[in-house]
Amino acid sequence: MMGRAATLVRGRFAALAPADKYTVWVVLILSAVGVVAVYSAISFLGETKLQGDTERLLLKHVVHVLAGLIVMAVFSIINYHTLARFSRIALIGSMALLVAVQVVGVSAGGADRWLRIGTVGFQPSDLARVALILYVAVLLSRKQFYIKEFGRSFVPVMAWILPAVILIGLEDLSTAAVVLLAVALMCMVGRASVLHLGGLLGVGVVLAVVLLLFSPNRAERVESFLDVKIFPHTQETRVFDLQGEGYQAHQARIAIARGGLSGVGPGKSVQRDFLPAPYNDFIFAIIAEEYGIAGALVLLALFVVLLFRGFLRIARHAPDPLGLFLAVGMTTAIVLYGTIHASVACGILPVTGLPMPFVSYGGTSLLATGSMVGILLNISRQTRP
Repeated sequence: MMGRAATLVRGRFAALAPADKYTVWVVLILSAVGVVAVYSAISFLGETKLQGDTERLLLKHVVHVLAGLIVMAVFSIINYHTLARFSRIALIGSMALLVAVQVVGVSAGGADRWLRIGTVGFQPSDLARVALILYVAVLLSRKQFYIKEFGRSFVPVMAWILPAVILIGLEDLSTAAVVLLAVALMCMVGRASVLHLGGLLGVGVVLAVVLLLFSPNRAERVESFLDVKIFPHTQETRVFDLQGEGYQAHQARIAIARGGLSGVGPGKSVQRDFLPAPYNDFIFAIIAEEYGIAGALVLLALFVVLLFRGFLRIARHAPDPLGLFLAVGMTTAIVLYGTIHASVACGILPVTGLPMPFVSYGGTSLLATGSMVGILLNISRQTRP
C-alpha cells in the first residue's frame, strides 16, 4: 500500500512542470544552516532543562524541519487556484482560532499566543497570515476592473484586512505589522489608489499605537530601543535598565561583536548562555558570533536570492493576476521575517520575537513558511516564458 502511494506521488511530480530550483535550493540550505545553528544554540537549554539531553531537542527540530519541507512539497503540487477557492473559509477559521486565543490561550515563551490541543501547541497567527495573504490576493484579482473605487474595492478589502490584523496584533504585534506591509505591497502592485494605500498604512500606525497603549511590555520594548520615556504606563526602571527590556538586544549585540569578521567557530558561542531564546528569536546573533560577519552576510544573501526569485522570476512571469499577487505577498512576508529578525539582532529594530524562516527553532512557523514557499513553487510551475 505504501509503495503504491509512493509511486502515485512520484508520478504526480513527474507530470508537473519543474519548480523554481533556486528557491528550492535556498530553502534547503537555510534548513541545513538552521539545524546546525539550533544544535549549537540549544546546548545550554538541554543541559539546564533536560539533564543534558540536547539530542532530544535537536531531533524535535529536525522533525519540524522535515514536516515543513513535506508541507512545502505538498503545496507545490496543489494548484494555487484550488487553494484560493478555500481561502475565505481558511481565513474565517483562523480568525475564529485567534478569538479562541483570547479566551483559552496558553502562555509560552512569555507570550499568550498559543492554543493547545492535547499535547500539541500551535500559534493561530501563523495560519492567519497565510490565509489573509491568500484571500487578499483573491479579492484583488476579482476587483481589477474597478480597483480604484472606494466603495466597491477598498472597503470590501479593508473589511477583511483590519479584523484579521487586529486579532493577530492583540498578541503578536510584529507579525501583524509584517502581514499589513505584505498586503499593502500587494495592493500597490494591484494598482490600488495611492490615497487608499496611505489610509491603510495610516490605520495600521494608529492601531499599533493603540496596542502599545494597552500593552506595557510592548511599549517598554519600544522605549528601550529609542532610549526615551514616551508612554505613561511603563516602568522607567525596566526601560533603561540593561537587565530589563534592553537585556536581550544588548546580549545579541555582544554576540555579534564577539564574532568579528570570521567568528569564534562552530559550537563555541558564549552568548547562547545569556540570551533567553538563542535558538529562536536570536538565532541570527548566534550565527554571527560563531561564523562572523562573513557567515551572517552569506545567510542574508540567501534571502536576497529568494527575494529576487520571488519578485523577478515567479511574480513577474505569473500566468495571471492571482499568481502575481500571491507571489508578491508570500515573498514579501518571508523575506520581511528574515530581515526583521536580523535587524533586531543588530539593534536596528526593537525586539519583536519573529523567527528567522527555516533557520529558527519552531513548529507552526516552519509549517506556515513551508506552505508559503510551496505556493510560490506551484506558481513557478505555471509561469509563462
